Amino acid sequence: MHVIVVGCGRVGAGLARTLEEGGHSVAVIDRRAAALKRLPEGFGGRTVVGVGFDRDRLVAAGIEEAAALAAVTNGDNSNILVARVARETYGVERVVARIYDPRRAKIYERLGISTIATVEWATERVLQRILPDRPNASWIDPSAKVVLLERPVPTAWAGRTVADLEIAGHTRIAAISRLGTGAVANGETVLQDGDVIHVMVGGDSLDLFEERLANPVKAGGH
Repeated sequence: MHVIVVGCGRVGAGLARTLEEGGHSVAVIDRRAAALKRLPEGFGGRTVVGVGFDRDRLVAAGIEEAAALAAVTNGDNSNILVARVARETYGVERVVARIYDPRRAKIYERLGISTIATVEWATERVLQRILPDRPNASWIDPSAKVVLLERPVPTAWAGRTVADLEIAGHTRIAAISRLGTGAVANGETVLQDGDVIHVMVGGDSLDLFEERLANPVKAGGH
């Protein structure tokens, strides 16, 4: 798919490199031409000089064909403006904005814009949201018998409960992130579109859980 990265600092350049290595087409926008020199030698994506919320620059970067956009400049206001233009004007499905102020991040999460408020894991977490099917594990125990996964809730599971999604003896949903706020899950919690679940999965049950997530059973089913 085509992804636009706005901001070519260390995070943006690393993100662009990883996406291209993963086989995706990438365009990078930065207001400074010198910043684009951070891209790896041989980078094959588009590069655009200008501010990321300028519509002409976005069109030049391929916004009309983009499936995802990550705004990772060093300015909160710029990132949010870019994210809102991408989402509201061009209908880009997966939009992520890096926000330095965690209080503001929660506000924008409530507006439906995914935000990354911590710099340390910025690249990895942006990739998780842009590429939700990309294999990832938040934690693995030393014996590899238990894995903690972060997964977005598919639309087909909205309205069902945590207990419906869990597989006894194989998986346990530990927490849910909703609108930027995390909470410990319980079996009666109703899942919503846009939720992110944190799931403890047996090391031998990964495929079983992924199949369950992709193919919801009917209410009362097994």
